Amino acid sequence: MQSIHSSLDYFITTDQELFDQSFICDYLHNTSYWAKGRPYDVIQKSIHNSLSFGLFKGSPSNKKQVGFARLVTDQATFAYLADVFVVEVERGQGLGKWMVETVLTHPEISDIKRVMLATNDAHDLYAQFGFTSLQTPKKMMELKRQRP
Repeated sequence: MQSIHSSLDYFITTDQELFDQSFICDYLHNTSYWAKGRPYDVIQKSIHNSLSFGLFKGSPSNKKQVGFARLVTDQATFAYLADVFVVEVERGQGLGKWMVETVLTHPEISDIKRVMLATNDAHDLYAQFGFTSLQTPKKMMELKRQRP
C-alpha cells in the first residue's frame, strides 16, 4: 500500500517510483556518518526491500527530494528504523519530526510492539516518540560481517 501525507509545501510518500534514487544513494554514501561508503547497489537494494519513505518539497508533479527514512520490518512483530535524514538546508522546520511521526503511524506497522533504531546524535528527537535506551542491553547481540 502506497501512501502520501502532505503539508502546505512538503509531502511524504512510500511510492518508490517517485524517489530520487541518485539523491538518496549520494547522501547516504557521501554525507551520512552511518552509511558513508555504503555501495550504491546495496543502498538501492535496501530501499527496495524496506518500507521506505521519501520527503519532498513541492508537489508530486513538481518535486525535489529533501529527506528519506526506511523501516526494515516483517509488518507483524518487529521493525528497525534506519537511514533517516533531512538535508541540512531544510532542517529546523520540524520536517524530521513529521517524517518520524509519519513512519511510526503508518498503518502497516502502527501496532508493532518493538521498533528499534541506532543513532549517535538524535536521541532527543526519537525520545519525543517514546524511544528509550535498551532496558536490558545484555540481551541484545549483533553479528558484524565485512563486505567482500
